[in-house]
Amino acid sequence: MTFFFLFIAFTISLLVALLTTPFVRVLAVKFRIVDRPDNRKIHTTETPYLGGVAIFIGVMTTYLIFWPDHDHKIAIIVGGVIMLVTGFLDDKFNLKPVAKLLGQFLAATVIISSDLLIDKINIPFFGEIYLQNLSVIVTLIWIIAVANAINLIDGLDGLAGGVTTIALLSIFAMAMMDQNYVVAFLCIIVIGSNMGFLYHNFYPAKIYMGDSGSLFLGYMIAVISMLGLFKNVALFSFIIPLLVIAVPILDTLFAIIRRARSGESVMIADRKHIHYQLLDAGLSHRGAVMVIYVFSALFGIIAVLFSYSPFNAILLLLFFSFLLIHIIAEIVGLVMGGKKPVLNFLKKLIFRKEK
Repeated sequence: MTFFFLFIAFTISLLVALLTTPFVRVLAVKFRIVDRPDNRKIHTTETPYLGGVAIFIGVMTTYLIFWPDHDHKIAIIVGGVIMLVTGFLDDKFNLKPVAKLLGQFLAATVIISSDLLIDKINIPFFGEIYLQNLSVIVTLIWIIAVANAINLIDGLDGLAGGVTTIALLSIFAMAMMDQNYVVAFLCIIVIGSNMGFLYHNFYPAKIYMGDSGSLFLGYMIAVISMLGLFKNVALFSFIIPLLVIAVPILDTLFAIIRRARSGESVMIADRKHIHYQLLDAGLSHRGAVMVIYVFSALFGIIAVLFSYSPFNAILLLLFFSFLLIHIIAEIVGLVMGGKKPVLNFLKKLIFRKEK
């Protein structure tokens, strides 16, 4: 598989999504599948959903044209359709959490039935640990968790699309270095479709991807990582998939902790996610998105370095990873009752240099 082949696949998926999105937007407006403003949301006017349908069409059109040779290709399509339909129904009818979870469960079950499983992880000093009977449960949790993490971070124009694109670029880099061309192909067609959609979705957005897009993208990242990253033989290989999507995973984890501490239901949305905190700190809409892009890129770079670094370097990378995690925790107000010692120190350091 050559770079030219991958470039053609990327171009097709990008153009299909780019050209399909305006038509999807018209349909969303016609059938009133729109996001209405409320006190939790940033936008002040109705904005059509269903951008995820355009992303799906871009990905699957390219997928069917090239039809990559691997054992799970049918399962990936079927699971993707289930995720898309689940998200579509939620966009249209605002499904109850249990119904939404059922759709995600069905999509994950399709993948598991194709025998694509997280069957082992690699831990230093212990070597490869085979999950055996736990592999089905771990795989189920992984797919559902990633899908929901991407869904939760989809709160600003261009945010979920950009974060998933950065994550997929990291996986693509590792796949190319490992000569895993099936994973590289899957990454590049989702990246292309994402970028075609982002043209219409970046601030100020003309259309949102909706749950149809965020659930589908989360599903694809989960599946692609299972095809590649969990097979990695590097030390701490189980951490690499988590690093690639660290921002949405951490945002979800911190939301669960925050709501549990305050006695709120973990299923009820709030305005305390990282993107809202950045806006409240005075950043512009685009500025907040760009900051999260930078965090995502840093974690992606660390993930790539993790895969090919000696043990001593990995310890240093772990330190930087924990530092980034701590900074994000400070941003969302989980450290020392909302105090921000590291951020305040960095501000003083920066302003001192400017003087």
